Amino acid sequence: MLIIAVDPGYDRCGFAVVQRDAHNNDHLLYSDCFTTSASLPFEERLVRVVDTFRKLLTTYKPEACALEKVYFSSNQKTAMRVAEVRGALILTAHEARVVIHEFGPNEIKVAVAGDGRGTKRQVAAMVPRLIHIEKKVRFDDEYDAIAIGLTASATLRSLPESE
Repeated sequence: MLIIAVDPGYDRCGFAVVQRDAHNNDHLLYSDCFTTSASLPFEERLVRVVDTFRKLLTTYKPEACALEKVYFSSNQKTAMRVAEVRGALILTAHEARVVIHEFGPNEIKVAVAGDGRGTKRQVAAMVPRLIHIEKKVRFDDEYDAIAIGLTASATLRSLPESE
């Protein structure tokens, strides 16, 4: 199974493509943290994120898309903008006929770090132990996308074939 995973954002958006092979081993085919300039209007930043996502969908042709659910922080404006990005990504995945799965931060932390109260640092430390990463990861958003992909792989692995 091929999964595209996204840690949604408009300043930084983490992307990862994880493939689960016939032996239930996960392989990282792609990961990156896409950034947009703060000098651009939000609408242009949104278009750039969606265009990048669309290119990844076209290139990899995943069977599933895994997204992190919105985590509402104290900054409501940022949370609303991230929710707008998520909506655009969900629509784009749906248009590409990719099945969408959403995971909360605690679900991801449990799957990757073994503790729903784990820290970003613990998640970032566990990800390279769970999947081979060939390049240096620059931002947590990229680790988060990989972690979301691993969570989806583990979750989908446990579902019956018909789902």
